[in-house]
Amino acid sequence: MFSTELPLARLKRRSLLLFGLLLSFTFALLVGISSPAAVKSTEILWDTYGVPHVYAKDSKSLFQAFGWAQMQSHGNLLLRLYGQARGQAAEYWGKDYLESDRWVRTMGIPTRAQEWYKAQSPSFRSYLDAFAAGINRYAQEHPDLIDDQVKVVLPITAVDVLAHGQRVLNFTFIVDPQQVAGVSKEAHSPGSNGWAIAPTRSASGKTLLLANPHLYWSDLFLWYEAQLTAPGIDAYGATLVGTPVLEIAFNDFLGWTHTVNTHDGWDAYELKLAKGGYRWDGQIKAFETQKQILKVKQADGTLREEPLVVRRSIHGPIVSQQDNTAIAIRVVGLDQPRGLEQWWDMARATAFNQFETALKRLQIPMFTVIYADRQGHIMHLFNGQVPVRSQGNFEDWTDTIPGDTSKTLWTKTHPYQDLPRVLDPPSGWLQNANDPPWTTTVPLALNPSDYPTYMAPRDSMNFRAQRAAQMLSKDAKISFDELVKYKYSTRMELADRLLDDLIPLARKGSPLTRRSADVLAKWDRQTNPDSRGAVLFAAWAEAVDLTHIFATDWNPAAPLTTPDGIADPAKAIAALETAATKVEAAYGDLDVEWGKVFRIHYGDVDLPANGAEDPLGVFRSLWFAPTAEGRFQTIGGDSFVAAVEFSNPVKAKVLTSYGNSTQPNSPHQTDQLKLFANQKLRDVWRSRQEISAHLAARQKF
Repeated sequence: MFSTELPLARLKRRSLLLFGLLLSFTFALLVGISSPAAVKSTEILWDTYGVPHVYAKDSKSLFQAFGWAQMQSHGNLLLRLYGQARGQAAEYWGKDYLESDRWVRTMGIPTRAQEWYKAQSPSFRSYLDAFAAGINRYAQEHPDLIDDQVKVVLPITAVDVLAHGQRVLNFTFIVDPQQVAGVSKEAHSPGSNGWAIAPTRSASGKTLLLANPHLYWSDLFLWYEAQLTAPGIDAYGATLVGTPVLEIAFNDFLGWTHTVNTHDGWDAYELKLAKGGYRWDGQIKAFETQKQILKVKQADGTLREEPLVVRRSIHGPIVSQQDNTAIAIRVVGLDQPRGLEQWWDMARATAFNQFETALKRLQIPMFTVIYADRQGHIMHLFNGQVPVRSQGNFEDWTDTIPGDTSKTLWTKTHPYQDLPRVLDPPSGWLQNANDPPWTTTVPLALNPSDYPTYMAPRDSMNFRAQRAAQMLSKDAKISFDELVKYKYSTRMELADRLLDDLIPLARKGSPLTRRSADVLAKWDRQTNPDSRGAVLFAAWAEAVDLTHIFATDWNPAAPLTTPDGIADPAKAIAALETAATKVEAAYGDLDVEWGKVFRIHYGDVDLPANGAEDPLGVFRSLWFAPTAEGRFQTIGGDSFVAAVEFSNPVKAKVLTSYGNSTQPNSPHQTDQLKLFANQKLRDVWRSRQEISAHLAARQKF
């Protein structure tokens, strides 16, 4: 007779063995699904929206395939941008590019790009070389798909890629040539919205991230959406065309977005000229002078030469001269050449400490960082290279600075620990809509007095930011669907502040203002296509002086309810009379629908618009330019959008508003505009199974 204990022991051992094998198999399966290390070749899977999903056997192959992908989607634009970054665009395409070449050469971009290339780490330098090689390989294999006039730029080098990045970041975002032309810092600067929501304020208990940059819908401001997967990285997001890394992205563990922050990274110095030089600390200092030749292509194909004399003071290059004075500009970040590698490492991070380690390098010269991760952390960082200034407040340094003394010359920038930063606030949410960092959450988590007065402005929170904070603060548990809904909010915060005063005043006025009051009273305070009254209110807002309209100024103690009220009723009513007259004359009705006047016009698509410009305080931001027909059409605003929930797996929806290609005959030039007009996002396809179900093409390398 056998003992009953032996079979039981065997059964237990066998069960444990089977469980162990099952566990090992499950782990191996999960690793095989989630880890890009299993990829043994390199390929691009193109989905039905023209998004490249790059799967590469190693990082170098990834960069090469990404260069190839950008050429397929934006080849003509890409080569034109690189030609401009060389400062040779007029040589390639004629006099229309002469001012661009003057700017690029005067700023020293091509020469500095060569220095930056040498300063890259050996591994990342090889990645940049690979990206350029991918561009050149595409052009060699598909010459028929590239316009003949841009082929002159080929072959592309990694130096071109760095020059382009320098032109975009340091000499467009930080200092725009249009600003310098008038030596003014006033410009229609790019903007953005960014949100991070902690698990305590999320309906699912998972962290939420909203990425929503606002840029022009043209030229070097276009976003390119992609997924990059290789050993050590599996990131999804977008980058500006011509950039070899993702600038806004998320992976399985974390993500971030950027907004243009209230960052002053350049100064204009007025020099006193004397004896062929300039006065400096009581002495005469000589300029550094370099003579260059700009070549300009003529209509007959010949080249005309034009001399360019570049003069530099200790401050930087001279951009203008009048009588006995000259203006020199100084720009941050020119000695920080590794911003692209920092973005690359941010996308590879899988935990907050890794991500922040990359941030601490401060190689990216500006932009707010709004961060969220699976562990529940959210962060706002006023990122950038902020000059250590000797004196003065933010407004002081927006004027022209005396350039005859070393007392005003900054030579250092603040380290990471000096920058305004909020991590995991009690409110459970963070936002930035291009407002100063102090109002990133409510109750306020930062005290401006703890920072230098020149760090950022202290006296404002724009209405778009207030609209964002209103939506976030009033919803105790925000769902993913609500996140998308809030993203498309077209409610006008400015109207909420002023209509309650304006309508009673208008009812006491002329027949025209009384009719206007009736229209404004019925208006839903939205800027949807069928909103009636929004056109009239927007025309009135343009007719009044919004800097002096309010009876109560903005108050940091009441950041979401001030400014408020009308200070001068007579001027307000006079402006309404003027606006109503113009609207009725132009459109026949005071209550004309918003979508009949404001249009989403891009390529061959023309649709009713929803959303509006600052300073009306609409979260759904669109920028418009007038047309000959008295209407307005889109020129920018909402561009790339990503709504992300850090569940397991990650849940995400995206949209690249205009489409993911600019190449002729591409179906992806405007294929997302209808979704954009209908306030919809697309599901993100990240797994091979999802991509295969929506596969348009496959390319192997």
